[in-house]
Amino acid sequence: MPLHPFIDAMLENMADAPAISEGSPEEARANLAARRDALGSGPEMEKVQDIEIPTRGGVLNARLLVPLSAPVGLIVYLHGGGWVLGATDDFDAYARALAAASGCALLLPDYRLAPEYPFPAALEDAEDVLRWAVQDRLGMGADLPLIIAGDSAGANLATVIARKLCETVPLALQVLYYPIADSDFDNDSYRQHGEGLPLTKKDMEWFFGHYAPHVDWTHPDISPLRAEDLGSMPPAVVVTAEYDVLSAEGSAYAAKLRAAKIPVTERCLAGLTHGFVRLHNLLEPAQEELAAVGQDIADACRSSKMRRS
Repeated sequence: MPLHPFIDAMLENMADAPAISEGSPEEARANLAARRDALGSGPEMEKVQDIEIPTRGGVLNARLLVPLSAPVGLIVYLHGGGWVLGATDDFDAYARALAAASGCALLLPDYRLAPEYPFPAALEDAEDVLRWAVQDRLGMGADLPLIIAGDSAGANLATVIARKLCETVPLALQVLYYPIADSDFDNDSYRQHGEGLPLTKKDMEWFFGHYAPHVDWTHPDISPLRAEDLGSMPPAVVVTAEYDVLSAEGSAYAAKLRAAKIPVTERCLAGLTHGFVRLHNLLEPAQEELAAVGQDIADACRSSKMRRS
């Protein structure tokens, strides 16, 4: 279907704005932060606490969000931004909305970013946060179901650590929004949607270039579509956007999970582009998807508790 009218208007308004790949990481981070207020705020929480988590790279800051109802699970959410951009405040509104929609507490870590901290720094932070969270679910009970989730580069980190830790960390679900799953910049979606949209082929090459040396791009810890053994991973929700350079690899990754006998719920949001999750206050399809994934997570938490009882 054609681009959603809201997205079409948004792109027109952004027509004169420089592409991410035309500036420095500092400039791209500042531009992302400048758009926070336009996205609106998230719902009220019972508790909002900024905490510190010990990791092998030092103390890492994170935000814990607890919804008004008693949490049915704990989500560790890894934000997007190509491993280069993104901060807790950039994703606070969406994280609050996801906590409310799912009924789960949510932990939003401020993991280290490239190029100051290249691969595998962000991955190590994500692993250490998940190991730390699993100890007692932040005091909310060791039987609380645990979900790993993220968007874009955050979804990349989420599924990589789900694969690496699935034998030792009990995960009820992995939620992957338009995940970076491969380093192939010449697939169908790159050819069809590589220019003129919020995320371009040049932007993705810029992100990869800051994250890791070219020789490492095909490593399964960077390109999880190339991993050989996915058989022990938790069930997955994989959501892509029709007009996104990452749509083909996201769909291919969902297919590879299914081939490994992993239960997968897959949705492709027609007419939308990369980054739509943060538009939940502005765009009805994004709001509908928020409600759908909230239900997916709540159902996974309920099923996890039933299996344990």
